[in-house]
Amino acid sequence: MLYDKARIFVQGGRGGDGCMSFRREAHVPHGGPDGGDGGHGGNVVLLCDDSQRDLQSFKRRAHYKAERGRHGEGALKQGSAGPDLVVHVPPGTVVRLPDGTTHDLVIPGQQAVVARGGTGGRGNARFKSPTRQSPRFSENGLAGVEDWIDLQLKLLADVGLVGMPNAGKSSLISVLTRAAPKIADYPFTTLEPNLGVLESPDRQLVLADIPGLIEGASEGAGLGHDFLAHVERTRLLVHVVDLAPLDGSDPQANYEVIERELGRHDARLAALPRVLALSKADLVPAPDAVAAAEHWRARLGAEVPVFVTSSATHEGLEGLAVELLRRVPVEAPHAPEELAAAGALAEHQVFRPAAGRAWSVASAGPGAFRVSGEPVERLIARYDIENEEALAQVERRLKRMGVIRALEDAGFEPGDDVEIAGVVFELDPG
Repeated sequence: MLYDKARIFVQGGRGGDGCMSFRREAHVPHGGPDGGDGGHGGNVVLLCDDSQRDLQSFKRRAHYKAERGRHGEGALKQGSAGPDLVVHVPPGTVVRLPDGTTHDLVIPGQQAVVARGGTGGRGNARFKSPTRQSPRFSENGLAGVEDWIDLQLKLLADVGLVGMPNAGKSSLISVLTRAAPKIADYPFTTLEPNLGVLESPDRQLVLADIPGLIEGASEGAGLGHDFLAHVERTRLLVHVVDLAPLDGSDPQANYEVIERELGRHDARLAALPRVLALSKADLVPAPDAVAAAEHWRARLGAEVPVFVTSSATHEGLEGLAVELLRRVPVEAPHAPEELAAAGALAEHQVFRPAAGRAWSVASAGPGAFRVSGEPVERLIARYDIENEEALAQVERRLKRMGVIRALEDAGFEPGDDVEIAGVVFELDPG
């Protein structure tokens, strides 16, 4: 079974805490602060790995957490950063983050950071100044980013075979390639896409047998998007039409249904070049098959080649294979060296959304106020409020941020309680 969707929980490693330490050495009085910084937490990184084929491994394990950074130590020893947790995914994986960011991993070696580790805290040596020569506080490391992300696999194929259920797609790909899909004389035999390789002396083409679509597939009918997503990357579509449908339906109506659903799902699919394969020619009289081919050529024009095929007798398959090799360009849509260069450039020019800077002040009752917002919550997470010097540092930072003035405008008086990120403390800026 092909697993083409997964939802996993990723969590960056927590940053290491800064160290509060003072130099203690014989014959060196007043050595001063020498606490080192904590290391950054590890990131969770997705790596495109061509040894992977689907997302099955994520059905067995759904939680991925990177290691935390080590704490700082005395003698100005900085904690080491936590190692990145590398998670391998198959080529063709699309990653969607909760903030709307999308990563498309198609080339082996491509990477995407999906959960950044927290930053390490600073040691007390970093807070030494001419007016504060013996700081007795340090910073805590911050927690890493954590969230659920969605993975979807879209097959990397050159040619996609589409058509109604039981149109003969599985039989066609089994004869053109060495694929061995399940074949039977009833609809919906194929419940997952199958890949096969069409070989010639000088090149190969990857063919994808897309399970039978039905009317309304673009809106989710049947397996809808689950199947249509796998033809999004193809460069050519082979529309397989049954010359003698078992249910007695009209081949032309079947053709129109599939084309309509492809266009509704993605405008790019509607613009892809087509080849029409009239299948199961061995089940109809030869004159009828010839007449049907002429009718379709007149209807579709010269831009859409029409082939009368039979997987049982191999009729028309050689010509179809030659046409596929001719119609699909040899070069890839994007040259690997261009993509590699783009990836190398991205390593040096990384643009990330700035951290949230908004905060708000609200009354929480008589003599109590609540301050909310990412910057003030990060500030509280950095320090031990039970430490008087750390609390004084928090008050100085809040004053520089303008929070104290906003509290005073809201009626705050020194000694009132202030709640930030669930922590309540008495604030006395004076």
